[in-house]
Amino acid sequence: MNQKTSSCGWYHRLVALLHLKLRFALTSALATAIDYGLYVCLVYTLFSPVVSHVLSYSIAVGVNFVLQRRFIFSLQRKLSHAFVLAMGVSLGGLALGTALIWALTQHLFFNQYQYLTKLLVTTILFFYNFYMKRYAFEKRFL
Repeated sequence: MNQKTSSCGWYHRLVALLHLKLRFALTSALATAIDYGLYVCLVYTLFSPVVSHVLSYSIAVGVNFVLQRRFIFSLQRKLSHAFVLAMGVSLGGLALGTALIWALTQHLFFNQYQYLTKLLVTTILFFYNFYMKRYAFEKRFL
């Protein structure tokens, strides 16, 4: 391997990782739209922020699993193992998101502007989910 070929290896890996994150972001957009839309509807009509988050996030998790398995990650495990790991990651995300929603709504601003609260929590959970689900599907973080 010559110097030029080996020095470009990191570049190609970086481009591949960015492409993977872009596809992850696009498929996550659909699940996020479901999560966010349901949350806003529920929190302003029926339930508390915590209950609304639990319901909307749980429904979006199922949609997200199907999309990620099909379009993002190359399965390196048995489907049943990947499903259990992905649901475990999702439960962690649910716990993290619920704790953040609860903590943020203790502040008047975030309690008053639930759509901003959910947007902030969703942004944090995007990064958590990407790296943890990549491990669940592909057995690697980076």
